[in-house]
Amino acid sequence: MAMSFKDWPLSIQVLVAVALGAALVVAGLYIPGSPVGKVRDDLDSATKQLKPLQDDVNRLQTYDRQRVELQGKMEALKKELDTLQTIVPEEKQVDDFLRMLQGAAVASNVNIRRLTAKPIVAKEYHYEMPFEIESDGPYYSVLDFFTRLSRLSRIINVGDLTLKGIPEGQAPKFRMTPGSTVTGTFMVTTFFTKSTEELVAAAKAGAKQK
Repeated sequence: MAMSFKDWPLSIQVLVAVALGAALVVAGLYIPGSPVGKVRDDLDSATKQLKPLQDDVNRLQTYDRQRVELQGKMEALKKELDTLQTIVPEEKQVDDFLRMLQGAAVASNVNIRRLTAKPIVAKEYHYEMPFEIESDGPYYSVLDFFTRLSRLSRIINVGDLTLKGIPEGQAPKFRMTPGSTVTGTFMVTTFFTKSTEELVAAAKAGAKQK
């Protein structure tokens, strides 16, 4: 006489139920058109679509880091360019330069008696702009004047220096600062850069000569 499922031992019932459930799950996964199989296919498709997107995100993150680094370099270069343009400007800026000279002289208690502009000298990448200066004042004030010139924002060269003492009892040509002991002449040279067009032309000329 056949036994019904309810009459089977409990352990056998559990095993059969588990086996049946597993079979149903497997059938749901692999039987075409089943809801579980469709969801699984959709999941596989979404996973495949996600991978290239993740790759794109990773590439974009790399580009973003490179962009930040590039921006940092550009800002540093801009600051460096601004500094260089202050030291060696693109224009003559004669008025500003003369104000710098006069300010240094006044601060040092030195008198500038004569300032003569000399011809501008063209170099390969820049221009030299010399001025001949005649000045007088106390000896240590003149030394301080030269020190102040070396600290100006623009590059300045001082050369052809000739100093001599002021003879006692000799009537001076100018009203001098009390304590003035020396007078002299020297050449002060500052610089400014060539324009972009001139630099390009110079580079082409140099290339042709080679």
